Amino acid sequence: MTMQESGQMYLETILVLSKKLERVRSVDIAEHMGYSKPSVSRAVGLLRRDGYIEVDGLGSVTLTESGLKVAETIYERHRILSAVLEALGVSHETAVDDACKLEHYISEESFEAVKRYIRGHSGCGND
Repeated sequence: MTMQESGQMYLETILVLSKKLERVRSVDIAEHMGYSKPSVSRAVGLLRRDGYIEVDGLGSVTLTESGLKVAETIYERHRILSAVLEALGVSHETAVDDACKLEHYISEESFEAVKRYIRGHSGCGND
């Protein structure tokens, strides 16, 4: 992926929030990520410019097809890597934190190998 980690994190956050909220607004993103409203506003503008999100007249943020693809990829990596780490005995909190770091840098080849490996093992990432 050529998108920076921060952009990936914003898209993943929008995806997660869209599963919980009827409408996702910049203020929701800022609150969820713990970022300032101006920082989120700048990021939203860049993601919009690059075609990853759309913002309607009411301020609702939605993922475009390309934004959804990136968000789903990162979210899948996060879920699976967290589950694998927990299955290896890592605490939930540490597994989630570490998966958040790993999800942006693991190669597609390595991630596919992890998925193939866990298919044969119960208790991690099979959701």
